[in-house]
Amino acid sequence: MGSVLDLSDDLWHGRVSIEDSHPFSMLREVEELAAGVAFVASFANVSALTAEDCLVLVDTGSKPLAEHVHRTVRSWTSKPLHTAVFSHGHIDHVFGMAPFEAEGGSPRVVAHRAMPARFDRYVLTAGYNEAVNQRQFGMPDLRWPREYRYPDETYDDRLALSVGGLHLELTHCRGETDDHTYTWIPARKVLCCGDLFIWASPNAGNPQKVQRYPREWARGLRDMAELGAELMLPGHGVPIAGADRIRQALTESAELLEHLHDATVAMMNEGARLDDIVHTVKAPQHLLDRPYLKPVYDEPEFVVRNVWRLYGGWWDGDPAALKPAPAAVLAAEIASLAGGPARLADRALALIDTDLRLAGHLAELAAQADPDDMGVADIKRQVYLARAGAESSTMAKGVFGWAAR
Repeated sequence: MGSVLDLSDDLWHGRVSIEDSHPFSMLREVEELAAGVAFVASFANVSALTAEDCLVLVDTGSKPLAEHVHRTVRSWTSKPLHTAVFSHGHIDHVFGMAPFEAEGGSPRVVAHRAMPARFDRYVLTAGYNEAVNQRQFGMPDLRWPREYRYPDETYDDRLALSVGGLHLELTHCRGETDDHTYTWIPARKVLCCGDLFIWASPNAGNPQKVQRYPREWARGLRDMAELGAELMLPGHGVPIAGADRIRQALTESAELLEHLHDATVAMMNEGARLDDIVHTVKAPQHLLDRPYLKPVYDEPEFVVRNVWRLYGGWWDGDPAALKPAPAAVLAAEIASLAGGPARLADRALALIDTDLRLAGHLAELAAQADPDDMGVADIKRQVYLARAGAESSTMAKGVFGWAAR
């Protein structure tokens, strides 16, 4: 197995596709990428930095991989952990502290001030988060945690830290989350960007999760691009080495978000409905062709919906949808007009090869009109299996795969 920087170069030049090296499928041993800088590629990556007499971590990984992260970091250095910076509060980034704290000492956790409220919300909505993540990742045994390691120190906008002679600059950026932090180590020209860059189209539209902030995210990407980093360590996917590549990856990610945001807002200002906007606003193809912006996790169509939600609320502009009839009642009426649920289902099956979106609507209406008809249910399963197979993003594959099951 080559180094992560070799893989990064192969991905950049298209010798390896991002589909074959998905940013959420990594699991490697620790690699020293520069003097005093190591990287653990995992489902959520961990960056390790040595100071004079101690260790600093940016993110600590997920609970299932906590022992792996600890073991592989300890194969690189035995220096005691002094500080861990949580880039944001997603559970794949903040559950690796326990093995390090078990060594003794009192390592501190530093994060943005919004993180404790995030953890409180996770406890409040644990059942919902468990259900949506089971669906999103196709993991029916996933259990959502009810207890969290809260930060010891929080900050508002910027925070300068000095740890064992190592200087770190923490900056808040609302993006994928409201509590995101990117960490800049100027003496080593290393940027730890968290999930603000993940070798995929930005996760700014996740259909099952809380609000994202594409406009502020884009501004943060452009600010990071001006730092002059020579090594960027992302929250998912492989590092990028070289100032020119880092600047390009960050500015083009910003360009994608700005386009989706601005085009959506322009149509909203003209009074357009959400349905019209979703089917009109598209991401520039030259950006989607970049190996680091392909929609393999989230996708631009969902970002458009999130921009609407940010500014326009939950109503989509369709008067009938403001106070709708129950879905099953509407489905039964349409099925009756069409000649029965089986007629709708048969039409859905006939559309599989030509219009999967329409096939999905008809299969769903048929199943809602007669949820006990096993023939209808089987056609619905076939339609959603076809839909899942035709998608590239984890989000869409997860929902359609769940529907098929």
